[in-house]
Amino acid sequence: MIPEFSYQLPPPPFAYKNITISGLPGAGSTTLLKHLKMALEEVGWHGFSGGEFMRAYAIEQGLFGANATVHHSATVYNDDFDRQVDYGMREKLSQEKGWILESWLSGFLAQGVDGVLKVLMTCSNKAVRVDRIVNRDTVSPEEAIEHMNQRYEENLAKWRRLYEKEWQEWVVKTGMRPASAPIDFWHPSLYDVVIDTYSLNQIEATQAVLDALKPSPTTGNSSQDSAKN
Repeated sequence: MIPEFSYQLPPPPFAYKNITISGLPGAGSTTLLKHLKMALEEVGWHGFSGGEFMRAYAIEQGLFGANATVHHSATVYNDDFDRQVDYGMREKLSQEKGWILESWLSGFLAQGVDGVLKVLMTCSNKAVRVDRIVNRDTVSPEEAIEHMNQRYEENLAKWRRLYEKEWQEWVVKTGMRPASAPIDFWHPSLYDVVIDTYSLNQIEATQAVLDALKPSPTTGNSSQDSAKN
């Protein structure tokens, strides 16, 4: 249960019509989603967690037990299902408004889509990340580190294979990253706002994203006319 906080919303229209939240485990992505949902629900925004959706699907399909504490890697799903869900999020960002989408790849999937505020969550202190996972999954620090590293390596290998073409089209050809750079879905240059949750608490992180919704003071542009890419 998240306690009530008084956030300051910028006056509409906002500079963006949708928000994505990306970040590695323990960086605070899910927590930010919960706080943004609470802050923006009064103006009709909705939240979606890709991780929670995929976990529910995996349990329903019997891919692992409902009582499993640690989070699974993307390798438990077949490629077609992964792409279907991911492209469904990209379509939602392209055609709808008022969504806060949280997943490992949501910011990458928003590349080139108008009106999307892409937020990257980081935590510069690895020990803090590990501690968060220990508390979330009820595991030892050693288990948390091993699982965190394994999950990252498996997911990255799969997604690099699945989305090599999209990386070239959405990132390299648009000049976001050089062709020589390795595929890095969480490179800060792909995002509009980068938040280090070791430096900012939950309330400060949420307010930073809300502040980014303000239209540019020089142009007055909003997502309805000239949204930032």
